[in-house]
Amino acid sequence: MHTMWKGSISFGLVNIPIKLHTATEDKDIKLRTLHNKCHAPIKYEKICSVCEEEVKPDDIVKAYEYTKGKFVVLDHEDLEKLKKENEEKAVEIIDFVKIEQIDPIYFDRSYYMSPNEGGSKAYSLLRKALQESQKVGLAKIIIRSKEQLAVIRVYENTLVMETIHYPDEVRKSGDVPNVPAENKVTKKELDTAILLIDQLTSEFEPEKYTDEYRTALLELIESRRNGKETVTAATKEAPSNVTDLMAALQASIDRTKPKKAAAPRKKAAAKIKKEA
Repeated sequence: MHTMWKGSISFGLVNIPIKLHTATEDKDIKLRTLHNKCHAPIKYEKICSVCEEEVKPDDIVKAYEYTKGKFVVLDHEDLEKLKKENEEKAVEIIDFVKIEQIDPIYFDRSYYMSPNEGGSKAYSLLRKALQESQKVGLAKIIIRSKEQLAVIRVYENTLVMETIHYPDEVRKSGDVPNVPAENKVTKKELDTAILLIDQLTSEFEPEKYTDEYRTALLELIESRRNGKETVTAATKEAPSNVTDLMAALQASIDRTKPKKAAAPRKKAAAKIKKEA
């Protein structure tokens, strides 16, 4: 499993060298965009909005737009220094809480944690302590240049780090439009709804849920491929090396061909007069 972060995490005086591994993967089917005329892939170029010319990576800088059309440019060196200073800090568990106190809306991404060299015993200690206390740890960590709040918990005997949103990143539910303030339902309607919920209640078995759209899309793609319903992207016609070579040879011959010397006018005139 690919390691995407190395560092250490501590609680109290206990320090655990760890590695982070992405726990989930996006299995969305990536579709390319083609030109309908020739079926060649579409290129997306970075074009300056004023100069209208393609911009190379070396000519791009990061900036913060503090008001419309006005920016604060941030140097690459400053950003890298700031990133390095924070990433080198050990991740410290700052609090322990009950996971039931954290609403799922806060959760973002999941990462498996494995012990790095010499960290197995401390890893086992934290895992056992979390299991026995039935609590999770809250920590801060820098991932991809962003300081994130994270929950550390146990999942199937493995420590998992779940990044969670800060409170100011979660929009207020009160801002959602057209939400009825009161429950205008009858007791009979409520009883019927609860009965239906009871009938559909079961144990959570994640294996029985599948992405039906992705399965159908894969089947469609495979059937088209097997039926030879495919297209080939057009390519630019490369210049013929033979033609270029012949042109170069002919040009060289023309350049080195000796020029015919013109006969002197006087001698030519004398010859004509003699013949006359």
